[in-house]
Amino acid sequence: MEYVTRLSWKRATADFAYDSYSRSHLVTTGGGQALPMSAAAEFKGDATRANPEELLVAALSSCHMLSFLAIAARKRLVVDAYEDHAVGVMAKNADGRLYVSAVTLRPRVSFAQPPPGDVLQQLHHQAHAECFIANSVRTQVTVEG
Repeated sequence: MEYVTRLSWKRATADFAYDSYSRSHLVTTGGGQALPMSAAAEFKGDATRANPEELLVAALSSCHMLSFLAIAARKRLVVDAYEDHAVGVMAKNADGRLYVSAVTLRPRVSFAQPPPGDVLQQLHHQAHAECFIANSVRTQVTVEG
């Protein structure tokens, strides 16, 4: 399997000084969806556009949900709604470089009939173990649900 995106950026200022060049760019998915992006506002980006850090948090949240839904469907547990309020935190690593050190997922799931006992926790545990994105990053991912 291969997943492809295209990124395009073009200088929009007369100069190319660190404080003034535009961080805005466009990422196009393999399916043709264009995502206007920028650096995070803290890094001189456009706060009205998505940034890579937010998309990493969104990817972890989305992957967990998709894994969760697949597991629930295979177990014939009917999910009516799924919401998450995910938060990522940046910190410095041992080399003093910033990275997304932790992401907390806070999924809220509604079922047609609530599952018994600790089944919900088991579903989240299995979803985390099966999430391709969580398996691809060194970020600590915690599920509070």
